[in-house]
Amino acid sequence: MNLLTFLHRWIGVVLALFMLLWLVSGSIIAFVGSPSIGRADRLAHGASLTPEDGWLSLGDALRLSASARAKAAMPMQGRDDDHAKAPPDAIIVDARLARIDGAPFWLTEDDRGRRFAISARDGKVEEFSIGRAQRIARDWIRQDGASEATVSLKYIDTSDTPVGVRNAQALKPFHHFALADGSGTNVVVSARSGEVAQVATRAQRAFSYIGDWLHLFRWLDLFGAGEYRRAALSWVGFFATTGALTGLILGWIRWRPGFFGRPTYTRGRMQPYREFWFKYHFWAGLIGGSFAALWAMSGYLSTNPWQIFSPAMVNREALTRYLGSDLPHVVAQWKPDASLAIDANVVELGWGRLGNEAVLVAYGRDGAREALTLAQTNSRFDDEALLAAAQRLGGETKIASHELLSAYDSYYFPGHRQALSEKPLPVFRVDLADAGRTSLYIDPLDGRLLARVDASRRAYRWLYSAVHHWDFGFFHHRVVWYGWMATWIALGLALAASAVVLGWRRMRRTISAAAVAARIKKAASLQTGEAR
Repeated sequence: MNLLTFLHRWIGVVLALFMLLWLVSGSIIAFVGSPSIGRADRLAHGASLTPEDGWLSLGDALRLSASARAKAAMPMQGRDDDHAKAPPDAIIVDARLARIDGAPFWLTEDDRGRRFAISARDGKVEEFSIGRAQRIARDWIRQDGASEATVSLKYIDTSDTPVGVRNAQALKPFHHFALADGSGTNVVVSARSGEVAQVATRAQRAFSYIGDWLHLFRWLDLFGAGEYRRAALSWVGFFATTGALTGLILGWIRWRPGFFGRPTYTRGRMQPYREFWFKYHFWAGLIGGSFAALWAMSGYLSTNPWQIFSPAMVNREALTRYLGSDLPHVVAQWKPDASLAIDANVVELGWGRLGNEAVLVAYGRDGAREALTLAQTNSRFDDEALLAAAQRLGGETKIASHELLSAYDSYYFPGHRQALSEKPLPVFRVDLADAGRTSLYIDPLDGRLLARVDASRRAYRWLYSAVHHWDFGFFHHRVVWYGWMATWIALGLALAASAVVLGWRRMRRTISAAAVAARIKKAASLQTGEAR
């Protein structure tokens, strides 16, 4: 009991203010989200593709850009030396044809996460200039309904780490522009791919700072300590969990509701405290402490301490096996031209490939997808091709079962802010006969490996995602989710606020007591000296 009290008291003193900030920043992430641009937004703002004669095939574009891609990859070696050593013909895992600033580009991504915009006219790797990025940003703003007279963009700077931008490592550097709209709107454009990465008002950026930077410790980047972020989050999460659990246990031990004639505290009180802040903290902890402990514990587990959970996705070598090492002939040789009959709503064409088979998919502004039938392609990958890809990934492990799912399950579903295009249906699930009962979720239209879930990731889904995000069952209904989260976040804030007050009082008393003890010791020392 004394140990529980000691741990809870002093962990609270040290972490009370942090827990308050963590809950505030977490609630901002939950209710406000990130201003980053998603896949659905990019499609909605895309220009009609309308292919023309003379455009290059993907194979020709890759061949002509090989040396430039190898050279362009060199600055990315900061976090992974393999970037610099990788051959220019690294495995292409994604290739899309789109118009950017009026020109056609093959937007590619390889198995090392490197992204390039390769001109479909001459095969050059494009580094989007400030002027070109400004035109891209202006066109985006116009499509959002701004009039020509109000679209006045001012260049701010070019940097590598804008706040709240996903996949910043692969898309950097970024050009920043300010829109003169009275709301302080900034537009961020990737110089590497020409894609708009963020459109955010001053208020949205402020929320992103408070949410993303505080909650996920992005501020460590300012001191060049970004590599220690995960370790810092893990240790703080561990102590926060310990503080919350010890408080919860103490609360239940000290609660005397008087059930079945059992004694209560004096005057019928169910808790031992008379002073307001102690009572406030006791009841906030007893009611909301369980959720505070769950959030702290799940936040701690999200850092995957000691790597107790398996990776969310397969590594590079496994992905190469899954796709097959070489581009199918039709992918490398097919050239888009004016004879390709596609709707004006189509803004991208993308290749999906598995082994020697390939599917050409057209993407519309509304997020709709349709496979284009060519002489050497199908309207989707057949079961045989999907199973062959899964078997290449599984190696010697046999396939236990497979089925085409037309509805989401507990491990494959869209997040609260994900568009359905990011988690498409139907999905082909393949179950492997391994010890971890691994399930592979594959998009049957373009062959993408959408998710890999084994026993470890299933545990992670329930221990972290379920209790941190409440993304299961009837919580998928937005009204229910918002009401539930608002209630428990409010109780958590009340608990954290009272902890700050009590922690400050405890620290002030401790400091005062130490100062008094030091004065007494000094006085005693002086008296001893005078006596001598």
